[in-house]
Amino acid sequence: MQTTAGRAWWPDRLIELNPKLRDCEPDQLWRTLKHELAHLIAYERSGRRRIDPHGAEWETACADLGIPGEQPFHTLPFKRRRVKRNHAYVCPHCFVIIHRVKPIRRAVACYDCCRKFNAGAYHDRFRLIKKKPL
Repeated sequence: MQTTAGRAWWPDRLIELNPKLRDCEPDQLWRTLKHELAHLIAYERSGRRRIDPHGAEWETACADLGIPGEQPFHTLPFKRRRVKRNHAYVCPHCFVIIHRVKPIRRAVACYDCCRKFNAGAYHDRFRLIKKKPL
């Protein structure tokens, strides 16, 4: 582990902590452990339903563990990984620009426009268009 403080593996129910946490304050170690445990609790409570890793279920689990208002990302002095997003796509309807690391290889539409104007179903008029580089 280079950039993250910890990881939770579900459904294996395992938590992995960064060895660099030994050099930090004990409070950071316990907070990270509770943060990762909250992920496992959120996934257990949701059953087979798909959830956002740092969504409402996770926030509820954090509050139950005594860390309400927990942030999704740590502020420890570990190096951060930067990923360059070279591919940009624009929605022809709302003109939102979506940046991606990898190019889109199939027909993909703007999620917000499809949800708002087509009951969540795909429609070709909202298909993302590759934006030319400047």
